[in-house]
Amino acid sequence: MARWLSELLVAEEKLFSRPVRIDALPREGQVITIEAHVNEREALASFYRLPAIAALTAAFRLEPWGGGGARVTGSVHGELTQVCVISLEPFPATVDEEVDVRFAPERAADRASTSTKEATFSLADEDEPDPIVDRKIDLGALAAEFFALGLDPYPHKPGVTFDQGAQPEVTDSPFSALVKRVKPGPN
Repeated sequence: MARWLSELLVAEEKLFSRPVRIDALPREGQVITIEAHVNEREALASFYRLPAIAALTAAFRLEPWGGGGARVTGSVHGELTQVCVISLEPFPATVDEEVDVRFAPERAADRASTSTKEATFSLADEDEPDPIVDRKIDLGALAAEFFALGLDPYPHKPGVTFDQGAQPEVTDSPFSALVKRVKPGPN
């Protein structure tokens, strides 16, 4: 994993953390709902360079998976303020992301990622399981990660369009000699 990505994930974990012990997970699984508090939302908004995050909630279903692992499914919902890349005006936006992530004990996750010498990937391939660290999964960090994935990287305020203005018509340019004019005619 790239150094900047691991630093980013560590920062997300510290900003919004809800660790859950996997060894206490019931066989039939369990549903856990989490919500970011005001100070967590403010810290995440600053981290993601957003004017504000009004709400960040997640509903997860945790089920045992594989030999000592877990599968987390559910959804993340966020209400936030973004800045329009055209008008630079803030506007309200929402994020709704579906979650389906597998977790495996650290040793099993490491073996899965290093088991092949040659890596060939396809869009149809499933992601490698994420590692379970100290027998815990941080659902807050997972929610923050999927919230970030749902952000529009180039947000446009509804109704705002980019107007390039009138383009001057170029009749003579230094390159006009290079233009080969083809006249339609009989062949």
